[in-house]
Amino acid sequence: MAASVVLISRFPLDPRAVADMRSELIDSARMRYLIDSNKLELLQLRAYDDIMAFAETSADLVDDWRRFAPFTTGDVRRELVTLVDEPKPVEAPLPGTDFIQLRHIEVPPLRMASYHQWREQTIFQIVRENNPVEAFLAYHSLVSGQPGVMFIAGFSGDPAEYQAVFDSERYREIVRQAGDNYIVGGSDALYTRLYLRPQLLAD
Repeated sequence: MAASVVLISRFPLDPRAVADMRSELIDSARMRYLIDSNKLELLQLRAYDDIMAFAETSADLVDDWRRFAPFTTGDVRRELVTLVDEPKPVEAPLPGTDFIQLRHIEVPPLRMASYHQWREQTIFQIVRENNPVEAFLAYHSLVSGQPGVMFIAGFSGDPAEYQAVFDSERYREIVRQAGDNYIVGGSDALYTRLYLRPQLLAD
């Protein structure tokens, strides 16, 4: 089952340092490391059973900050999110897929209930119908500088096949509806970021 609480940490990278840091990136059942294709950002996902488990291990975050400092170009950005729905569930706390995509949307609080109902019949329906999407988990921010809904999606196949699910005419209509009814204005209200296993990156 997916983790109830996930800490999303994004470290801005010096692309020239990626080869040297790969030995530091060891996945476990409760921790994943992925890098964007341009080698500009390291994504660390940490899974917790509850918020108390996060608090008990928070000292590890300082160790991470120090460990990755030689490879970074700026400070780490962190976000703590809690599980809301599992339209494409996983057996482990985190998706074990080759690729993970973060899909963020900020929704006005007074529209959140209707948004949840709407996404069950639109976004989640498309995700469930399409095999290229292997994992799709819906979280909401608990502590964040960019609050809102966070979808953690995973796949291991052809990125083009996965992307085709979200480039379809049907999905574009869903995005239009979301923009008209549910998205807060601003450049950070809606974004997607794609990451892959470090081993899949070319040197």
